[in-house]
Amino acid sequence: MAKLLIKGGRIVDPANKIDKKADLLVEDGVIKQLNQKINVAAEKIIEADGLVVCPGLIDTHVHLREPGFEYKETIESASKAAIAGGITSLLCMPNTKPVIDNPSLIDFINEKQAAVNLAGIYPVAALTKGSLGEQLSEMFHLAEAGAVAFSDDGQSIDNGQVMRRALEYSTLVHKPVLVHAEEGDLANGGQVNEGLMATKLGLKGIPAIAEEAVIYRDIELARLTGGRVHFMHLSTAGSVELVRRAKKEKLPVTCEVTPHHLLLDDSHLSGYDTNFKVKPPLRGKSDKEALLKGLKDDTIDCIASDHAPHAQHEKETEFDYAAFGVIGLETLFNLVFTHFEKEIGLLKLIGKITANPARIFDLNAGVLTEGKPADITIFDPKAHVKVDSSNFYSKSNNTPFDGAELNGKLEYVIKDGRIVFRDGKIVE
Repeated sequence: MAKLLIKGGRIVDPANKIDKKADLLVEDGVIKQLNQKINVAAEKIIEADGLVVCPGLIDTHVHLREPGFEYKETIESASKAAIAGGITSLLCMPNTKPVIDNPSLIDFINEKQAAVNLAGIYPVAALTKGSLGEQLSEMFHLAEAGAVAFSDDGQSIDNGQVMRRALEYSTLVHKPVLVHAEEGDLANGGQVNEGLMATKLGLKGIPAIAEEAVIYRDIELARLTGGRVHFMHLSTAGSVELVRRAKKEKLPVTCEVTPHHLLLDDSHLSGYDTNFKVKPPLRGKSDKEALLKGLKDDTIDCIASDHAPHAQHEKETEFDYAAFGVIGLETLFNLVFTHFEKEIGLLKLIGKITANPARIFDLNAGVLTEGKPADITIFDPKAHVKVDSSNFYSKSNNTPFDGAELNGKLEYVIKDGRIVFRDGKIVE
C-alpha cells in the first residue's frame, strides 16, 4: 500500500497521552511513525496545519438493524453513516431478527462487513437465547466466533439468577456483559420520565428507580462473581452515584452515556415530538447535570450514540405508539465536541470515544501507536457544520438535532490506511 504522510497536525492520542503538533506516517495500513518532523517520500501527503489528528472514533452502542429490519438500516448504510461521522469502529447490538444468538449470525455480520469494507464492526452477541431472559446463549461459541461482549440490549434481564449465571460464565470467556437497566415491572409500559412533564402530557412515566434498581443489583452481582459489567446509556443522577461508588471500590464496572441524555431533558417533550422519545427516557435537568459531572470526573467512561434508526411511519404516529430511539452516528462527534470540548478538555473528551472503549472491549483500535491499524479521524476545530438529516447516509432521519449549528468539520477519515472520507463524502 502507498505511504501516507500527515504533516503538521495537532496529534491528540489519549491512549498515549499525546497532545502536540507532529507528523504522522502511515504505511501498509498501519501507523509507521509519529515524530516532530518526518522527511520521507510519500505518495499521498495531507497538510494538516490547523487540523486535529486523532484515532478513528469508536461508538460502543449501534443498532445496525440487519438482519431483519433492513427497511430501517443496513450494514452498508450504517457503515457509511459511521464513517461520515468520523467513526471507524462500532459495536453492533444483537436485537436483530433473528437475534444474534448463534455463531452463524456473527459470521453473517463479518462477511457483510468485509464486503462493505468501511467501518470495523464488532458484534455484541445476545446474552440469552432469543434475548428472552431465560436460557443463557452459547457464550463460549459466540466469543469464539468473534463476539466482543454480551447483552440483551433493549431488554433488561429481570431474573437475578439468570444474570448471576451470565456473569459467572462471562469470566470464562473474558468478555463484558452490557446491561440495559430497566426493571420491567417498575417501568410498567411507561413512555417518558416519571415526573411533572409526564403528568402535564398525560403520558405514563418510567421512574428513575426502574433503572437504579437494576444497576444496584448488577453491581452487587459483579462484586459476587467478578464478571465485568458495562452499563449502557445511564440516565439518572442515582445511577451515576451508584457507579461512582462501585468504582471507588475497584469493582469491574464501566458505563456509557449518550449525547441526547447529556444535552436534553424532559422539558423538550412539551410538543409531543416523538424524535425526543427515547429509552431510557430523557430525565430532569438535575439528572442531566449529574451525567455531565460523571463525565467530567471519569465516573462515565464512554460516550455512545445508541444509534437507533426507525422508518418515518414508526415515528410519525401517536406518541404512545411511536418507536423509542434516535439516530446518532453522524452527529455523535460534532455534538460532543461542540458542547463539551472546553469544559472537559479535548484529550479527555476524545478518550471517551477512542481509548476508553478500546480498553473496555479489548479492541485493536482507538490509538495512534506505531504498528497499530491506521484508523484516523482528522477535523477542523474552527469550522462549523449544520445538521441536515436529509443528507445523511443513514436510511433513517429520526434525530432531535436536525438544523443544529455545530463545531468541528470532518476533513478526512482513514480506515486501515485508506482515505475513506474527504470533501464531505465517502470515497467509493
